[in-house]
Amino acid sequence: MDSLLIIAAVIAGFAVKQIGLPPLVGYLAAGFALNGFDFHPGPVLDQLADLGITLMLFTIGLKLDLKSLLRPEVSQATLGHMGIITLLLMAVLKLGALLSLPLLVTLDWGQAALIAFAASFSSTVFAVKIFEERGEMRTRHGQLTIAVLILQDIAAVAFLTAAADETPSAWALLLVLLPALRPLLGYVLRQAGHDELLPLTGFLMAIGGGALFALVGLKADFGALLFGILLSNQSKSEELAKALMSFKDVFLIGFFLSIGFTALPSWEMALNALLLTLLLPLKAALFFALFLLFRMRARTALLAAAGLATYSEFGLIVAAVGMEQGWLTGDWLATIAMAVSLSFVVTAAFNSRIHSIYATLRERLRAFESGRLRPDDQLVARLKADVLIAGMGRVGTGAYDTLGRLCELKLCGIESNPARVDFHKQHKRHVIVGDVEDADFCELVANNRFRLVMLALPTLSDMLEAARQLRRAGYDGPIASVARYEDERDQLKDAGIDISFNFYAEAGAGFAEHTLSALREQLGLSGEPAITH
Repeated sequence: MDSLLIIAAVIAGFAVKQIGLPPLVGYLAAGFALNGFDFHPGPVLDQLADLGITLMLFTIGLKLDLKSLLRPEVSQATLGHMGIITLLLMAVLKLGALLSLPLLVTLDWGQAALIAFAASFSSTVFAVKIFEERGEMRTRHGQLTIAVLILQDIAAVAFLTAAADETPSAWALLLVLLPALRPLLGYVLRQAGHDELLPLTGFLMAIGGGALFALVGLKADFGALLFGILLSNQSKSEELAKALMSFKDVFLIGFFLSIGFTALPSWEMALNALLLTLLLPLKAALFFALFLLFRMRARTALLAAAGLATYSEFGLIVAAVGMEQGWLTGDWLATIAMAVSLSFVVTAAFNSRIHSIYATLRERLRAFESGRLRPDDQLVARLKADVLIAGMGRVGTGAYDTLGRLCELKLCGIESNPARVDFHKQHKRHVIVGDVEDADFCELVANNRFRLVMLALPTLSDMLEAARQLRRAGYDGPIASVARYEDERDQLKDAGIDISFNFYAEAGAGFAEHTLSALREQLGLSGEPAITH
């Protein structure tokens, strides 16, 4: 039965993708529809959902910079937002009780506080999924969002531990010695190689870390996160995260599908879920205001707030614990489940157009910026180069080095990952932190009059959006990009890209050309290699 439910979820995910929404919206819709038709999931679905959450938290840990959690724009903004939004939602719920709205009329202050607290969390699953699809996990706003979510998750774990009847074992004190295992874990990871043993090693560490924490009476999810952090900034941590990405996405189908089976909602529950959904702009606006207060750019504040404008799976868990303790009724668990689902649908549609929204509203939004922006969130004053290469991964780095050997043009690389920028600077490459999907940055590019812009970004959607932003900003020079599949070339051309290079299809030609050039004398060849691309 569970396999049929997953097939239905995949079909629904495929259907909504055709209208421009993320597949997770289809998974959620499938869960509620199947629940409405009285289908019941088996234990396999719950196991898939749990494994998906475990892998997700483990991969977050692989990419997390612990120091970022202590920054004021993270710690103070997170705690301030949770406090303010909890009080505001409590007031709204009690106002609904005064208006005799269904389910709210019998709500006391303690119940209102618990519901509001559950609604103060934002979804880690949703934000990671959205940022990974857009290739923005390492951007300034991506790292800010993830750091906020991690602090929220820690607060949720603290609440769940306090509310549970069990207390952690005395053996839990030994977990403070785990950082001593970091060199050993790093060695094991390096010895795992690059094939199937690498993701299997990641599975072992994620599940093993969770099991270790569960053994001493702590949340298993927190253990998976901590083991990911222990492996962060290792030489192979990024490769491991990529190797686990597809597995994690498959297992998370079970999580999104299982939300729909939480409870069968009534019209009264749907009305209250809709009320909570209508409060999402308030939640996002408060994040936006707090980030601006801590001197972030308007774009960073907007994109981070948009990623946090959801209700959370941890809110569901908090509500479930409240129901087990007799603090809430099952009706409220179903209501919060519906609100979580609706928040995903609404926020997914908003996030799919967020770069265009900022480009349209940026003058108005920038009016709210502080006069003294944070140094780590400022644009460069000006750019001096002939060629801009956006995306300094392996492909972008190869293009940079090759152009450096073949011509005397001044080159500038742009990379959203600050750690990667530091790496390139150590190797004497001119690379700066930036985001070519940023309308403000594209304006600098257009004013600089680059002779060529090359896009080597991680996803097709990134390159399409970057090209549109460049053309909208007034850049009229040539744009070149990479393509992974032939059917992508028409989309790239329609977005304003003049040249596209399919590096999978043409890698063989480049390999042959390079080999013939190196072995010309040994093979007895004359003239230039006649390789066509």
